[in-house]
Parts: sequence; C-alpha cells; structure tokens
Amino acid sequence: MKDNHFNFSTAVVGLPVLFVLFLWIIYWIQIRFDFDFYQYGIYPREVSGLQGILFSPFIHENLGHLYNNSIPLFVLLAALQFFYPKQSFSVIAYGILFSGLITWIIGRTNYHIGASGLIYVLVSFIFFKGIQTKYYRLVALSFAVVLLYGGMIWYVFPDVDASISWEGHLAGFITGFVLTLFYKAPEYTKPIVYDWQKPDFIPEDDPFMKHFDENGNFVNTEKTEEESEIISTYFNSDVLVNYTVTRTESGDKN
Repeated sequence: MKDNHFNFSTAVVGLPVLFVLFLWIIYWIQIRFDFDFYQYGIYPREVSGLQGILFSPFIHENLGHLYNNSIPLFVLLAALQFFYPKQSFSVIAYGILFSGLITWIIGRTNYHIGASGLIYVLVSFIFFKGIQTKYYRLVALSFAVVLLYGGMIWYVFPDVDASISWEGHLAGFITGFVLTLFYKAPEYTKPIVYDWQKPDFIPEDDPFMKHFDENGNFVNTEKTEEESEIISTYFNSDVLVNYTVTRTESGDKN
C-alpha cells in the first residue's frame, strides 16, 4: 500500500541547503572582513549575552568547527523536513530559542557559539518522536539516528572536552525532547470504518443485512423456482442455526 504521508518536495533539499549555505556565508564574511562575531555569542547570565540566543547558532570559531556542524545539519534538517514537514520550522525556531535560553542560564562564563546546540535539538526530537509514534518508518528513522549520531550523547556531560560547550549540547538535547511532548504525533494509519459503523448506515437498504431478521437469524429473501428445504438445528444447545439445502431437478445437492 502506498504511503501518502511522506512526499518528497523541494523543501527537503532546499531547507538544509539554504541553512548550511547561510552559515558558510556568515563565516566567509567573518574572515573576509575580519569581523569579530564572537561577541554576539551567548554569554551566560549577562543581559548583553541574551542576543546570542538568536545569533550564536550562525557563528563558528574556525573552518573545522563549521565543517563538523554542516554535514549533520544537512542530514538532520533534510530528515526533519521529509518526515515532519508540518513541524519542521517550529522545531527549528523553538529549538534555537529555548536551547539558547537554557545555555544562557546554565552555561559557563564564556562565549558559547556554534550550531551544535541545534544539532542536538534535531537528534533528540527525531529520535524521541519516532519512538513515541510507534510507526515503523519513524521508529526505523530513530534507530538510524542512533547509529549515525548516538556517540554524541557523551558530549552532553561536563569534562569530556573543555573546548566544547557541553551546556549547549545538553540544552539542545533537553529542548528536543520537550518539543516532542508538545507536538501531537501524526496519525499515519487510518482506522478501518465499516459501512455499518457509519452514521448514515440504514440496515434495511443494505443487501447483506436483508438476509437477517431482527433477531439475527438468516432469512432466505430470494424467490426461485427451486424447492428449498429449511432445516433447523441447535448449536451448542442454545444457538439456533438455519441451514438451507436446495434440491435441483436432477436431484443433486448444492
């Protein structure tokens, strides 16, 4: 059966391409014109550092930092747009906002920059949402995310690497999980509704129901030239079952 819930669109490729391309443009401007964008990162518990909630995901320290974030961002944004198209923009926007806010609250006194917080939002959201839906395609996606990026979980703990913002990673992971609780799981399977369950169903007009009386007993409503013999017997001592045996002119039984 064809699954109409997952439809490929230009946004599946366009969204991650534009997002990652924007990161590289920002970095090019930074090195080309020698701009110091670090001051626009998240600086915890300082009012001036609140601006970093919006700007920090687009600022990177060096080329290696940008490259390491670009590939998972492209893959995860494409997966998000394909499997959760209605929630994708909200997850990105709220993911950046709330993961940045948590980082601002719990972070060390230093500038926190980079899109890794958003990456953890996406990993967390895609993994937990797929498990919650119990839909086989999305559960498989969750396992694929674990295989690809399961090792990232170690970087939400302190003292693993002093040069990384584990606070931003942890904030993104928490934010992604919380967002799964606020977004209702899509219904990917339609419940079977029989004709007799529909509100406009009229038993008297149904061809099948015409063969039964109000007590549920079979009634032969067809008039034929053949002689019919109705044999009644009891089944399990209390259930009446009617058997119809039709005799043709040749004497054979059908």
